[in-house]
Amino acid sequence: MIIDKNAIPTKLLWVDLEMTGLDSQNDVIIEVAAEVTDFNFKTLASYEAVIYHDDMVLDRANEWAKAQHAKSGLTERVRTEGRDERDVVHELVGFIQAQFGDEPAVLAGNSIHNDRQFIKRWWPEVEDILHYRMLDVSAWKILMQAKYDVSFEKKEVHRAFDDIQASIAELQHYLAYFGK
Repeated sequence: MIIDKNAIPTKLLWVDLEMTGLDSQNDVIIEVAAEVTDFNFKTLASYEAVIYHDDMVLDRANEWAKAQHAKSGLTERVRTEGRDERDVVHELVGFIQAQFGDEPAVLAGNSIHNDRQFIKRWWPEVEDILHYRMLDVSAWKILMQAKYDVSFEKKEVHRAFDDIQASIAELQHYLAYFGK
């Protein structure tokens, strides 16, 4: 896809992944949520899926991920409700294409560069339809805390859809600061 770097995006693709760890070369994606919003943060569409992995893969998760995903119930959902990863990727590509058409999807979220590393490694079909630019809320966090002493407290749920909602709320919180 040829990307016009001067084209102004009309919407954002908020994505959050839950993984078995933070090493994109060895850990895997176990949950994905995607939400398309306009720049007023109105939800236009959303997608969620839990991805099946067998116990051998889940057992290789780092200790933090094992504890967190067991506590949230995600590990059990991976075992009982998880779907085939190829089906999820196919659906996600279709979702993005239906929502963005010829417009490259600008990825948004907290520390979205890390999610993007997993997308590049495991889901190249998704990577191929994303804009090279991203909106990373964690960059705003650094600026707002260091320059303006503005913080945002969010719950540490670590479920993909809930984390997207928290990221959107956090960015709105920072933007509201400038409206005062």
